[in-house]
Amino acid sequence: MNLGKRQVVAGLAAAALLSLAACGSDDNSDSEPGAAPSAGAGGGAIECATGSITGSGSSAQRNAMDEWISQYQDECDGATINYQGSGSSTGRQQFIDGQVTFAGSDSALKDQQKTDADARCTGGAAVDLPMVIGPIALIYNLDGVEDLKLSPSVIAKIYSGAITKWNDPAIVADNDGANLPDATIQAVHRSDGSGTTDNFTKFLKGAAEADWTFEGGSDWTAPGGQGSRGSDGVTAAVQSTPNAIGYVELSYAENAELSTAQVGNAAGEFIAPSTDAASLGISTAEVAEGDDLKLTFDYATSTAGAYPIYLATYEIVCTAGTPADAAPLVKSFLTYTASEQGQAAIADLGYAPLPDTIATKVRAVIAKLA
Repeated sequence: MNLGKRQVVAGLAAAALLSLAACGSDDNSDSEPGAAPSAGAGGGAIECATGSITGSGSSAQRNAMDEWISQYQDECDGATINYQGSGSSTGRQQFIDGQVTFAGSDSALKDQQKTDADARCTGGAAVDLPMVIGPIALIYNLDGVEDLKLSPSVIAKIYSGAITKWNDPAIVADNDGANLPDATIQAVHRSDGSGTTDNFTKFLKGAAEADWTFEGGSDWTAPGGQGSRGSDGVTAAVQSTPNAIGYVELSYAENAELSTAQVGNAAGEFIAPSTDAASLGISTAEVAEGDDLKLTFDYATSTAGAYPIYLATYEIVCTAGTPADAAPLVKSFLTYTASEQGQAAIADLGYAPLPDTIATKVRAVIAKLA
């Protein structure tokens, strides 16, 4: 997707917002009939709040955040929201240290991180709220090769260094008739702590365990390859390096107009990355009980048509204990992002809407934020 299309989409979304209703407040006595805000509902107008909040973390959700912040601030005078796509690890630590109001993360808080984050939430607890869902695309720069197909085993071998040439027999076997060059593969990975890496390596472990023997997590642990910082860094590296391959969120691939590989799933199909195909895979996720809505994925799902590499990025917030001058804006902004209206605003940016079962639970937790 080029920038022009995104601007058109943003313009349409803005027009839709303006046609719904103006911002509201706790006192709606002056509102026109039918224009009252509906905080916590699936759709409806934004219930605006004022103030200033900061967020940091996942670069996977940065494009979504940019869109949401633009839409919210266009609707709501007196609200300032800043988000830095500094990487999931940085965002989680800054939240724990009280440097940001909320964090974006492609991985839920782990045990010690959760304990540390709870400590900053006076009278409450830190929770992981899945908010942005989408496929992780394998982008490549391979002259003359379209519709590249890669099985999980081949992907694992490329990133482990077991396959080093594009015309390796294992790649040729899945790409009948393709003009694969006798060229060295330049595998690009994230150099910073990244939830995208965490989810990508979880896929490799889950779908190609025999070929992927390295530790998972936010930090890249396999030898070799080229490291680049952030999803934009990986995108730029692949774009400028012949014979390169990298993993990024679909929105980055579309914005850069880079080719993406079809990936083999457990049903024996090769599927191109798309929001609909990723939603089929994500629909099998297990949601944790309670307010901390961690998701557990089945990366080896045999669902027909499912794209097998995806992630959910979370917003990490306090259920209570957010500073009083920031809490109303956090609740209002997250209410908007989780609404049907907010999810629709990012649908053309390479993100999948939250499945209804997950969205309902997220909205219920946000409604309880104090």
